[in-house]
Amino acid sequence: MEEIEFDVFVIGSGIAGQTVANTCADAGLKVGITDNREFGGTCANRGCDPKKILLGAMEANEISKNLKGKGIAKSAKIDWKKLQKYKSNFTVNVPVATERVLKEKGIHLFHQAPKFIDEQTLMVEGKKVFALKIIIATGQIPRSMGITGEEYFMNSDDFLNLKKLPEKIVFVGGGYIGMEFAHMAARAGADVTIIDTGKRPLHPFDPDLVKELRKYSESIGIKFIFEAKPTALKKKQKKFKLTYEVKGEEKKIKANAVFNTAGRVPALAGLDLEKGNVAFNDKGIVTNDYLQSKTNPIVYACGDVSDKNLPLTPLSGRQGYVVAENIINGNKKELEVPVIPSVVFTLPNLATVGYSEEEANARYKNIRVNYEIATGWFNAKRINAPLYAYKVILNERTNEIVGAHLLGPNAGETINIFAMAINNGMTENDMKSTIFSYPSWVNDIKSMV
Repeated sequence: MEEIEFDVFVIGSGIAGQTVANTCADAGLKVGITDNREFGGTCANRGCDPKKILLGAMEANEISKNLKGKGIAKSAKIDWKKLQKYKSNFTVNVPVATERVLKEKGIHLFHQAPKFIDEQTLMVEGKKVFALKIIIATGQIPRSMGITGEEYFMNSDDFLNLKKLPEKIVFVGGGYIGMEFAHMAARAGADVTIIDTGKRPLHPFDPDLVKELRKYSESIGIKFIFEAKPTALKKKQKKFKLTYEVKGEEKKIKANAVFNTAGRVPALAGLDLEKGNVAFNDKGIVTNDYLQSKTNPIVYACGDVSDKNLPLTPLSGRQGYVVAENIINGNKKELEVPVIPSVVFTLPNLATVGYSEEEANARYKNIRVNYEIATGWFNAKRINAPLYAYKVILNERTNEIVGAHLLGPNAGETINIFAMAINNGMTENDMKSTIFSYPSWVNDIKSMV
């Protein structure tokens, strides 16, 4: 059996894994990397990027619909087939380009999920791989439903590659993915239902803004079923039948496609982590402040698969740099995580950064909450936006901004200004005294604080 030795061996080729591999190769280390799927990771191939491309057409549809009769003769119609073809122009070259860059740096590529043999050895492609450092950067996969007929669920990969949009769709899970895809599918003409175990969608987000977004979602045809527990999925001749329970009562719903959008979990199954003495839990690989395994010091974890994860691509890249520096220079760099904005790319966007109202109340003696439905403001009125709202939270004692929650057009961009403000301890006066371009969305911040 062939045996290969590396200074660094990386499992996973997303942004976190690529960052470690490229940085270590640049430092002169012998590096290997493997992935059981196409190289480039989730975000570029089957996540953030293709999703945002589909969203572009939905944005054109939304603004043209809102301005119909106000200078626009008719609203734009979504051509799903052509939109998917356009999206593929962006994704088709990602694996090849990723592999080319890695190979140019002298990195050895494998195309299989490895298994630990012992603490320092892996089996991959029928070869024994011995490494001084092993990095796990395998990302996340859809959460298992654990019900009869689970194999009939489709997932986010399937949705992003649908050649034809099903007539009737059910999304099981009202988080980021379910809400974003529901907004796309509804605008493209599908009959859409979201089923969730909770009392509302988007549990981590501000309840007041989520309430407004839910109402608007219903106005574009999205139906919601809450406090519902899926129990079985059956395949019929042309449709699927999902059985679920609501308050002890069994109910059924039929659809042409049923998607598992109930969240994602660390992709660790099949690695035989026990043989590698790598401890893990529901959050991911158990790591210290250097992103090093607490039970096997030659192993590091970064990106969505570490227990320090937030499923955000920019943080994955930062974790990759931390791991690479600690491999090259010894454990000197700890992971420092700034306040990070998060966005649900529904239309309108829902964005958040910093503390929620509940968290701020628990942390500070006195807070000020500025909350308003702002559809009467100029920027919303000029494009006839049906929904624009904000909630900004300030520490009453210092006047520092400690939390911001936005719902509306361009919220995914505007929230970045609030992130910068919170990370730099900016106050209400700091924001009001800043001169922004006018009449821009960002200039509205001065009225929000």
